[in-house]
Amino acid sequence: MPPAARTRRSPEARRAQLLELGVELLASRTSLDDLPMDELAAAAGISKGLVFHYFGSKRDFQLAVAEAAADQFFAVTEPDPTLDLDAQLEQSIEVFVAYVRDHRDAYVNLVRGASSGDEAMRALFDRSRGRFVGRILERLGEAEPSPLLRLAVRGWVALAEELTLAWADDPEADGDEVRVLLRDSLAHVVLVGLTGQAVIPTVTPP
Repeated sequence: MPPAARTRRSPEARRAQLLELGVELLASRTSLDDLPMDELAAAAGISKGLVFHYFGSKRDFQLAVAEAAADQFFAVTEPDPTLDLDAQLEQSIEVFVAYVRDHRDAYVNLVRGASSGDEAMRALFDRSRGRFVGRILERLGEAEPSPLLRLAVRGWVALAEELTLAWADDPEADGDEVRVLLRDSLAHVVLVGLTGQAVIPTVTPP
């Protein structure tokens, strides 16, 4: 990442620039702890000390970058509201899988950071997961979902995270297969959450 020329920016614009650079660097690092502050400051055209002026500490900056990456992930998976429900879910899952494929390291950092025992990262990731759950319930038209439906959708979001994380580590399965698996499993858990009954498919022997 080449160094940028020094320019004056408002505090809000400078913070936004640093977060954008941080998310970009996160995509090529194995963990949040590996974010290179010297490289980041050079790319922004400021001193490293000024980074801490805007964020307080390296840890505060890492958490802000993780939150910005989670916000980006949520935004890019927002489906077109003019589509019907099935098409919205299909589109959102397709973008979800494509994001993991194209931003593997950033996604792995987010999910693994949440399971690292870091309370702040866990809280951040819980908020992010809750937003995805809320989006699905909203698209289903469930303003007051039953406890079972909310639990079912939350369980599916956790499944989607773990499944795509495993796929990111070992992408042997085709991306389209992963997408179909996520789509069909969501349809099934939503059905169970709404009706309280599972549908067992009949398998015809060859």
